Amino acid sequence: MQEILADLDRWQSEGNKLALATLTRVRRSAPRLPGARLLVTRDGRMAGSISGGCVEGDVIERAMQVLESGESVVTEYGISDEQGFDVGLSCGGQIDVLIEPFVATDAWQAVRDRVEAQQPAAFAIGLRPQSLLGRQMAIIDGVPVGSIDPALDEEIAAEAARRIREGTAGTITTPWQDEEAEIFIDAFAPAQRLYIVGATQVAIPLVAMARTLGFRVIVVDARSVFATNDRFPDADELLREWPDEALAKRGLDEHSHVVVLTHDPKFDLPVLEIALRSKAAYIGAMGSRKTHAGRLEHLRGQGFSEEDLDRIKSPIGLNIGGRAPEELALAILAEVVATRHGQSLHATEVGS
Repeated sequence: MQEILADLDRWQSEGNKLALATLTRVRRSAPRLPGARLLVTRDGRMAGSISGGCVEGDVIERAMQVLESGESVVTEYGISDEQGFDVGLSCGGQIDVLIEPFVATDAWQAVRDRVEAQQPAAFAIGLRPQSLLGRQMAIIDGVPVGSIDPALDEEIAAEAARRIREGTAGTITTPWQDEEAEIFIDAFAPAQRLYIVGATQVAIPLVAMARTLGFRVIVVDARSVFATNDRFPDADELLREWPDEALAKRGLDEHSHVVVLTHDPKFDLPVLEIALRSKAAYIGAMGSRKTHAGRLEHLRGQGFSEEDLDRIKSPIGLNIGGRAPEELALAILAEVVATRHGQSLHATEVGS
C-alpha cells in the first residue's frame, strides 16, 4: 500500500479517476507476493507493480475498461493458458488480480490511517461470488469497520488477526450460503525495527542494507563522536543516549530486532538484560566465544534461565567466512532475516 500512496494523493488532487489492481493469489512462483498493488490513471500513468512487468500491460488495458464500466473484475493469469503466454507470464506461476475503480472507502481510510501511524490493521475485500465482489471491511484492533457479510465477518476478523501477527496477505476460501466465498485479506503489521547498538564500522553498511529490506533502523550510541548524521545518513533515527535507557523507553516487542555491536560490557550487559526481558524477535551480540561466555555468566547471576540465554545469537551472524565490515553486516542481516522467517540457521551451524 505505502508504495502507491504519494502518487495516489497527487493524482486524486488533480481530479484523476483511478483504477487499483491488487495481486490477490499466487500459485507456485511469481515475482511479487499477494498484496502487491498497481495504481493506474485514465491517461495511462501507473505506480507500483504486481508482477515485475510480466502482466502489467494487460492489467493496464483492463484497468481502462474498469474505469469505463465502473465494474470490478478478477482476472487470472498463468503460463498454462493462452492468455498467460500472450502477456508474458513466463515464471511458471499463476496469479489472480483484482482490478477495481478506486474509491477511498471508510474501510480503506481506516487502514491507511493505521499504516501511516505504524499501527497494525487488516483490509479485506470480497472476490467471489459476484455478489460479494468489491465488498470491503477493515479490522482495527480486532474490530470490523464495515462488513462483507454478517455470516463471514467473524471468520474474516479471526483470519485477519493471524495474518497481522505474520504480516502476510492472501485469499481464503470458506463456505457461504450454498457456494464458496473467496475473500482477500491484506494485513499490515508495524514496520520491523532494527536497533543497532554501537555506531561502529560494521553498523554503517548494516544500516544501508537493512533499510533496503524495509527495516526501520535505529542506531543507538551514547558516544556522540561516533553517532553522527554524516556517518549514518540512512538511519531512520540516531539516538545519542545510553543504549539500555533508550531501549527501555522505546519498549521492545515482537517486531523488534536488537543487534549489539559494541562488545563493551558497560554497554552490552544492560542492553542484553533489557532485550531478554522483552519479546524481541532477535537478539544478537558481537564478540568472541570467550567474551560471550563471560556475558552468560553475568546474566545467569541476574536470574536468566538457559532458555532465556539461548535467545542470544553470539557469535553474531551466519558464518559466510567474511571479515570486512560489509561482509559482517551481510552475515548479521542474513541471520536476522532467517530468524524473522522462522529459520534456525546460526553461525555455529553453517559453513565449514
